[in-house]
Amino acid sequence: MSAPIAPITLPRAIEPIASPSAADSATGFQQVLSSALSQVSQSSANADAAVSNYLAGGNQELHSTILATQSASLDFELLLQVRNKLVSAYDEIMKMQI
Repeated sequence: MSAPIAPITLPRAIEPIASPSAADSATGFQQVLSSALSQVSQSSANADAAVSNYLAGGNQELHSTILATQSASLDFELLLQVRNKLVSAYDEIMKMQI
């Protein structure tokens, strides 16, 4: 025999989400930007190490070296595009009249 159908109940109240303070959001943005910069730097360092290892005759394979350099290149291009968007947004904000 199947279980009885439960009656419909009222949903519980939704708790408001506390908005982060200005200091928290600035710190969060700074951390995200710092993390992205360090990731691009690390990717570039990995690509440089892969190229050096390949040229020195190490056990680095050619396709791994090419993938590392392309990955570093794409990371850098993404960083440039994000920077361009940020500068564009800043310019738009500065053009606003209060």
